Amino acid sequence: MTLQDRERIAAGLADGLSYAEIARRLDRPNSTITREVARNGGPTGYRSQQAHQATIQRARRGTPAPPRAPGSPGRVMEEELVELAVRTGLPKTSARVHIDLLLSEDGKRTAAELAHRLNISPATVSLAVNFLVELGFIRRERSPQRRRDIYVVDDDAWYHSIVTGRRQTLDTVQATTAAAEIYGLDSPVGQRLVKAAAFLERVSLDMIDSADRWRTLLA
Repeated sequence: MTLQDRERIAAGLADGLSYAEIARRLDRPNSTITREVARNGGPTGYRSQQAHQATIQRARRGTPAPPRAPGSPGRVMEEELVELAVRTGLPKTSARVHIDLLLSEDGKRTAAELAHRLNISPATVSLAVNFLVELGFIRRERSPQRRRDIYVVDDDAWYHSIVTGRRQTLDTVQATTAAAEIYGLDSPVGQRLVKAAAFLERVSLDMIDSADRWRTLLA
């Protein structure tokens, strides 16, 4: 991917375009754009120059290839869970980190442990966990004994991920409503946007109501 491609990605994110639309304009697979953004700061922190330099540095340093799966039932199950997570929209590395944390006995790992277990660089771990923290799937804690961050996934993470998703949806509702006012609430475009905003808001409120009602199942 060229610097110009990354500049177009940054411009598309700034304009609020979806990954799919950016991918279409660049004639690239949607997964390529998703991985590129996730590895380089996420949708709010992506910077074309920084992403380009980071990619060059990774290429020079070289990232070890993951080990071949031994074929054990546990490993096969883990890979199936990763693939399911990828199908829901998670980048592959973030999915691997998430599943590794879910399957750990206490739901906790340091960055060094994740890098060692998944055979990936610390920088890649950092990008993956930042993406997961932003989505509410995991949280970051500070270990006073080790003086380093620990990444934690617990039962309540599912609830927090829904809350985080609701906030993002409500942001979309506000932006859509504002756009409707600009085009005119009585115009065809304005009416279409108002209907979309009302639908998204109602679904979002129903989701959080349901999450609050069933949160006790995670206790």
